[in-house]
Amino acid sequence: MPDPAYEAIVKAKDQVSSGNPEGAETTLESYLRTDPHNSKVRLELARILSNHLKDRRGALMQLDIILDVDPDNIDAKRALVTVLRVESKNRIEADKHYKELVDLCPEDADLMNSYAIFLKNQMVDFKASAKMYERAIAADPKRDDIHYNYAILLYKDLKDYVSTKEHLEKAIALEPNNAEAKVALERLVKRKFKDGEVKKRLFEFGKRR
Repeated sequence: MPDPAYEAIVKAKDQVSSGNPEGAETTLESYLRTDPHNSKVRLELARILSNHLKDRRGALMQLDIILDVDPDNIDAKRALVTVLRVESKNRIEADKHYKELVDLCPEDADLMNSYAIFLKNQMVDFKASAKMYERAIAADPKRDDIHYNYAILLYKDLKDYVSTKEHLEKAIALEPNNAEAKVALERLVKRKFKDGEVKKRLFEFGKRR
């Protein structure tokens, strides 16, 4: 027997793919009138509102409805921080939900990588960002992108060039085709190191010779 919720979601995704997100919104809203507590359908509606209709307020309203009924809904919490983190005015609330998610998903490297980026860019808390990168690496040490992201923080914001070098080298060892890491390592060694040691006179980050 067909699952009407699943069919509504598939139809909505097809409508989005064909360039009709408004039709997708109508499809999902129509279904929710018959099954208002279906979190999967409501979550898909929130995703479409946020990503395709740029209606973040509407998306947040849908996510709040889900979390009112099911406060521990991990997917809704993930979607919530994704929407909140876009605007700096929501950064305190986003930070609160990120903390909750990290406690609920302590082995999720993707989540911790995302939180580390948020802490760096939105909270401007470089030390907290570094700790989150360390946790992300501990959860999945074979992710070259996380080592690279951490290296950028270490270089630009924490000025720890020895650790920067270590993480760039690790990123390259894990993914030899990581061109960004290779370029960054070459520049780092040229600008900050001499005979394998950090230069005593350090140049301002980003200054090109």
